[in-house]
Amino acid sequence: MNVDILVYDGFDELDGIGPYEVFDYALGYAAEEDDGTTGDDGAIGDDGTTGDDGAIGDDGTTGDDGASGDDGGRVRYVSLDERETVTASHGTRVGVDGTLPGPGGEDAPDLLVVPGGGWNARNQEASAWAEAQKGDVPRALAAHHAADTRIASVCTGSMLLAEAGVTDGRRAVTHASAVEELRESGAEVVDARVVDDGDVLSAGGVTSGIDLALYVVEREFGESVADRAATVIEYERRYEVATRDGSRRGEN
Repeated sequence: MNVDILVYDGFDELDGIGPYEVFDYALGYAAEEDDGTTGDDGAIGDDGTTGDDGAIGDDGTTGDDGASGDDGGRVRYVSLDERETVTASHGTRVGVDGTLPGPGGEDAPDLLVVPGGGWNARNQEASAWAEAQKGDVPRALAAHHAADTRIASVCTGSMLLAEAGVTDGRRAVTHASAVEELRESGAEVVDARVVDDGDVLSAGGVTSGIDLALYVVEREFGESVADRAATVIEYERRYEVATRDGSRRGEN
């Protein structure tokens, strides 16, 4: 599975980095299960870095091509234009692994993750709101959606999908502070931590992006891989997922 996380100046750190770390571990664990081996536990070492797996290093950047498992899957940070870093909403500089491939291309992602950030502040320089006003990100998202790329938004990344028309008439969720705006855009807002509407997935506020990533990992690689990823990051999973058929995981 190839995962691209679309970053831009002003994106919320945890919206992107949380899912990145989940997918990074999961790709490695899935590769181990495929070849019948088990590595170390993948935990972060004493120096604050992980091994040669493309995770964030001492300089705050990832490797040249993003993290990848032995099966050829990848997770990486991409931007629309060629650049070395972006500056996230709280000032973290994040290394960019490459540019977002064109839709339908050989290198196009299987899953495109769209973080939010700064939407309600209406920051016109660096935020999801600023990207919506510029229009380039929404146009790229619309093109990928038309080419059947599966897209997942985190927090107010859903508003970028709304700007692109991707969530029109679709079930979705966003950060609580933008729910009414998402509804007004034409989406069918669902009160859930994660909403699975087939080729469009969305997560609510910030940390729910971790739940979204673990949900995708479980569907792609199985429960054991998802549980291992959750265990190594010491995250207690919340199974609040509204699925396309109207059922809800996590409810009694």
